[in-house]
Amino acid sequence: MASRPLPIPAFGQADLSNCEREQIQLAGSIQPYGALLVVSEPDFIVVQASANACDFLGFDRLLGKSLSALEGDLLLRILPHVNDPLHTIPVGVRCCVGNPSGAFDGLVHRPPDGGLVIELERAGPAIDLYPHLEAALHKIRTASSLHGLCDETARIFRDLTGYDRVMVYRFDDEGHGEVFSEERKPELEAYLGNRYPASDIPQIARRLYERNRIRLLVDIEYSPVPLRPRLSPLTGRDLDMSLCFLRSMSPIHVQYLKNMGVCATLVVSILVGGRLWGLIACHHYVPRFVHFELRAVSELLAEAVATRITALESFVQAQSELFVRRLEQRMAEAISCDGDWKVALFDGSPSLLQPLGASGAALLFEGQVLTLGDVPGTQQIRDIGNWLDGRPRASVIATASLGLEQPDFQPLTAVASGVLATPVSNSPGEYLIWFRPEQIRTVTWGGDPMKPVLIGNDPAELSPRRSFARWHQLVEGTSENWSAADLSAARLIGDIVTDVVLQFRSVRMLIARHQLDHVSRQVQLSDQPVIVADPKGLILLTNEAFERLLRPGHPHIQWLDDLAQFFSEPVDARRSLRDLLRRGKTWRGEVSLHTDAGATRSLMIRADPVFSSPEHMLGFVLLFTDLAERKAADTARRRFQEGVIEHHRLARIDSKAGLPYRNLLSSVLENAQLAALEITYGVEVSRMPEMLESVRASVGRTADLLEHLTEHSNHTSGKDS
Repeated sequence: MASRPLPIPAFGQADLSNCEREQIQLAGSIQPYGALLVVSEPDFIVVQASANACDFLGFDRLLGKSLSALEGDLLLRILPHVNDPLHTIPVGVRCCVGNPSGAFDGLVHRPPDGGLVIELERAGPAIDLYPHLEAALHKIRTASSLHGLCDETARIFRDLTGYDRVMVYRFDDEGHGEVFSEERKPELEAYLGNRYPASDIPQIARRLYERNRIRLLVDIEYSPVPLRPRLSPLTGRDLDMSLCFLRSMSPIHVQYLKNMGVCATLVVSILVGGRLWGLIACHHYVPRFVHFELRAVSELLAEAVATRITALESFVQAQSELFVRRLEQRMAEAISCDGDWKVALFDGSPSLLQPLGASGAALLFEGQVLTLGDVPGTQQIRDIGNWLDGRPRASVIATASLGLEQPDFQPLTAVASGVLATPVSNSPGEYLIWFRPEQIRTVTWGGDPMKPVLIGNDPAELSPRRSFARWHQLVEGTSENWSAADLSAARLIGDIVTDVVLQFRSVRMLIARHQLDHVSRQVQLSDQPVIVADPKGLILLTNEAFERLLRPGHPHIQWLDDLAQFFSEPVDARRSLRDLLRRGKTWRGEVSLHTDAGATRSLMIRADPVFSSPEHMLGFVLLFTDLAERKAADTARRRFQEGVIEHHRLARIDSKAGLPYRNLLSSVLENAQLAALEITYGVEVSRMPEMLESVRASVGRTADLLEHLTEHSNHTSGKDS
């Protein structure tokens, strides 16, 4: 019997049992510190307005009127932006409107169902923010560590906004939040280091933080101003207010803040790699309004912070990869000196443990168990291998609580609470495994997360948590969590060992022909294309991965020379193959292989002769690696660089752009280029296009914000003069 879908509570109708699904973007009301208009296109007729709009702007009537009929230049200021991507980011305009006419800041965006939403607030005093912005960007760009960056960010935002408390709030992999950095008035209780459960911020709210990067609550005791009519005449439904800065807050969130004693908030999103990394949360204990210009600067700085976080986290990844590359070199030396790649992993040096911060490691390979550091017993390691075989296959498998996840392993908690494993072949039971011991620690929560709710009959009685006194939880049975950098390092080491294992087994097949059937199965199971040939170039084996590279129904391949016809440059390929066959010359390089439908695929080829002694050649092993990911990364790098060059060019040729704008844009671009450099050398190739695109989009967004601020400043100067 199919289960019924859970009901979706309307805005203001949720309780703590279903607030995760509350439609907070359909608030139907605003905070009273501005006015909201919805106009149709292309006639710009007001079809919906906040109940306070007439009084706020000094008009007797607004519904049904065209913006062109309103006193002032509101429509004139909006028209140049109607073709902008208003569905993703609001555009700020300075305008004169009203009766009597006054200066207003307007934010214009296009909701999903069409029309334009215009939010108006009274213009604030002119402030020269450029010196502060330039100094702040310099501090962000030069921060050398994640903690240092977040501490500096908290100081910058407190100095800039004047809020009583500013926190940099970071999310972990499970969605829980931690106050990572904090600046506050001395008399306020410290929240630094406090953790808050993921349930404090519902998923729908997190998605809105990703879309609307800045949220303002002026006064916790505000009276919501409804929209008139409640349903949009354009759609017959509630207006989607996802991008509205005036949107009313959920009553549950309001009660949550009241329980904390907070009167006003400013929250700015930090997005890294397209994901919500954390928040810059500003709290005030009396009402506080922040004008558009300062909000735009806050959003711009948050973009710069996100870009720098990307660079710093990529640098950590690059350092880890450097250790891995050194390990790869040691393995190559061990093979040439000792004929055994495993010597490099288990020679007693920390090179296998250091990249992952592990206390021990073990290799399960062909029935053997090799160990390093603090590890469980041999049979227990075999049992862990069997347990890994029973899990869904993945490039890495990780847990920080093995004994809690599998009670049979609880006796291993002291040495193996944390387990991170990567397969070294496609054969069952063959893994490289790292271990971490139990780390008994105290986690400080901002209130007891085990008693988060008290449900009454209406939102006023809702209490997400009435006490925010520090609550200490003793965590046992877990190790330090494996980080994204740890998982990446394990995946990279696993790929290297898998390649070595494949090559080792291919070589052994040539050395011991009586084991051909057994070893050929191992090679056939490999996902990497491979060819094995005898000393004359007769092909002994091609695995399924190689066959999938070629066009269906291709001619039979008997000799290595026959391969040339499949390359897009057959003459060059034939020359390299003959050098390999006749002179034993290793072939390394990028090649293009014909596939079906006339397409080609870029590959890296590694072709080596195999010797049992300097005088006796056994045959040849050819390995192919798909370069599609690397090509995508190269394209992403080019696109990123072209975008940076274009921004530089536009800044130089734009005569309206003043020197402060060009200096700030140069600072932003320098920050982005540093981040791109760290991404290029520190991120896995498969993730590089996504990360570079994130930084490129952030630069574009920042440049737009700077342009709006410059236009705003120029317009303000013109008004003042």
